[in-house]
Amino acid sequence: MPTYQYVCDSCYEPLEVVQSFSDDALTICPSCNEAALRKVYGSVGVVFKGSGFYRNDSRGASSSVSTPSTTSTESAAKPATPAPAPAAPASTPSTTS
Repeated sequence: MPTYQYVCDSCYEPLEVVQSFSDDALTICPSCNEAALRKVYGSVGVVFKGSGFYRNDSRGASSSVSTPSTTSTESAAKPATPAPAPAAPASTPSTTS
């Protein structure tokens, strides 16, 4: 059940109450008995509890084992293939008439 925060507009007394979603909002302040209580809305913090919320919890045992990949030392040991030489432009004989 969620915890709601209230504040009284008359005496400014803060109040936290654990209520169900279907319960009506409180309106009477327990400190001063005035009908000036209102809900305070703020940022919501979400906490995921239980299994299945982490990357390693949702995978099976077969996919958790990774295959070895090439390291930087292995790729450095391989010779680099030279780039092909650019083709020379064809020269055309100049004809003057």
